[in-house]
Amino acid sequence: MSRNERTIMAFDPAGNEYFIDMFVSVRDLSDLQHTGAISDGPSSFRTREGHSVTHLGGGEFAVMVPGEEEPITVRTEDPDFV
Repeated sequence: MSRNERTIMAFDPAGNEYFIDMFVSVRDLSDLQHTGAISDGPSSFRTREGHSVTHLGGGEFAVMVPGEEEPITVRTEDPDFV
């Protein structure tokens, strides 16, 4: 199961806007000692349109758009990623 953690706004070199949703995997640990406890797993990213996104580091992301041979590099000014 995954949970939407936040949304990041990023731009490509042409100034086009991309909304990237950051999802966190959540595991139910209720079978263990702490009933109902959850644990956050690794983050994953997708655009609002459902395109696959890879975090390249810092404020850069690679967006895989259908029909494009190469991923589109986008950049955010979000302080949590810069």
